[in-house]
Amino acid sequence: MVDEHGATDAFKNRCANAARTLESCISYFIERISLDESNEDRKDHTLDVWLREGPWKPDAVISLSNLHSVRRWEPGLCPSFIDGISLVHLPRLPVPWPGEAVGRLDRSEGLPELVWLRIAGPVEVDAVAAVVTVYQAQSDDAASVLR
Repeated sequence: MVDEHGATDAFKNRCANAARTLESCISYFIERISLDESNEDRKDHTLDVWLREGPWKPDAVISLSNLHSVRRWEPGLCPSFIDGISLVHLPRLPVPWPGEAVGRLDRSEGLPELVWLRIAGPVEVDAVAAVVTVYQAQSDDAASVLR
């Protein structure tokens, strides 16, 4: 399913909000990565990345679907610390992409707005998708207090 938005810049804003959430995850570890390509239709392919630092910080999960590109990573290296993380909005034509994204995919009129996730460290994650969701849980410490 491609996200269709009623509000102008809704997907761009979703990407910006997700990127802000992930800025605090640079000291985290990639705990687990799951790539589901079981369906032949790539629109149903998903990539989920679980991030954790410890009980004092909230866990985060990055979920990408409708994958357009995924570079393979070395299996079996998790948990792996994160040296850098970025989430970049890639607009539809005719708006240009950031310089480092040029040539990443063949652009056409039918290509929707996309998001580009890159995580640097011993495990490199590099994926482009049409749908992004970032979940952030309470820290274990905060969740252990009854309110």
